[in-house]
Amino acid sequence: MASNSTWNDKTAGSDVTKTFAYQIKGRNVVITGVAPNGIGQTTASAIAAQGAAHLILASRTKEKLEQAASELRSAYPAVDIHTVILDLSSQESIRQAAAEIANLIPKLDVLINNAGAVLMTRQRTVEGIEMQFGANHVGHFLLTKLLLPLLEAAAHDTPEAGATRIINLSSQGHRCSPVRFHDYNIEGKEVPDDEKPPALPPTFSRQNEDGYLPIVAYGQSKTANILFSMSLQQKLKSRGIASFAVHPGAIKTNLGRDQDAEMTEAMSKTATYWKTLDEGSAPTLVAAFDPALKACNEPFISDCQVIEPMAWAKNPDFAEKLWKLSEDLIGEKFDL
Repeated sequence: MASNSTWNDKTAGSDVTKTFAYQIKGRNVVITGVAPNGIGQTTASAIAAQGAAHLILASRTKEKLEQAASELRSAYPAVDIHTVILDLSSQESIRQAAAEIANLIPKLDVLINNAGAVLMTRQRTVEGIEMQFGANHVGHFLLTKLLLPLLEAAAHDTPEAGATRIINLSSQGHRCSPVRFHDYNIEGKEVPDDEKPPALPPTFSRQNEDGYLPIVAYGQSKTANILFSMSLQQKLKSRGIASFAVHPGAIKTNLGRDQDAEMTEAMSKTATYWKTLDEGSAPTLVAAFDPALKACNEPFISDCQVIEPMAWAKNPDFAEKLWKLSEDLIGEKFDL
């Protein structure tokens, strides 16, 4: 349970960080997917406001990244803010970004894997992986592996076990599909029943002419984010590192810019309340800094509280299968 049982979908991230200011001051944080007027920048702003030591913003588009950093530097001149170019669809770019981060800081207290893609057409990473699975999960899997030595250094220097954390931005969209281990590239291969999506509304189950199932692909990637946090919780607990996956809520950002009018309308009907960016950042900030979560063994947080994900997103066998598949896709072991 979170520290404050009354926090909910209307809780502001800025209020969360004020509450946990003592957990933030002097710490080093990396956030992926930062751009102006996005949840990443809002999350960064709430952290900077409480005196983080180093704030590293990692994103793909240099111009947007520098604009976001410039605004944050102007508002919080005492915080050391760095930018790193990171393209999660390229494992070479991920490796370069991780090396650059390691040159900037000796340890990393909190890694927030915030970046994400929602795509309506088939795209692939440089390595040929379906883009939503490749960027939303596999890219962050590799980045986390490469930054683990910095996270372990922070955990070693922090007497409070579980204060060093890895946060993965997921979604209630994970309800749209389990991980399709037999068809993770969404190529129309036969999958067993436990990998098939549930019955979805017609718009969400729409199949493109090339066989691509965009919402199923998105749901798979978001399930992977939760399973990844589940594995990290189990594998890193003895090293003093915790991990959580987060549903930020329904927020009007550029994330859905690839959607057509029909999909946008269908998506809007799933939201009972549209959050502000400040409210949308709150679950991430609870996951990253709430000390009450140190003893929590559940990996999923929504509306600032721990909740149960779908059964396929908490299946330990699926979590281990995903770990092995992810290792295959990055071409190396992530031994823990």
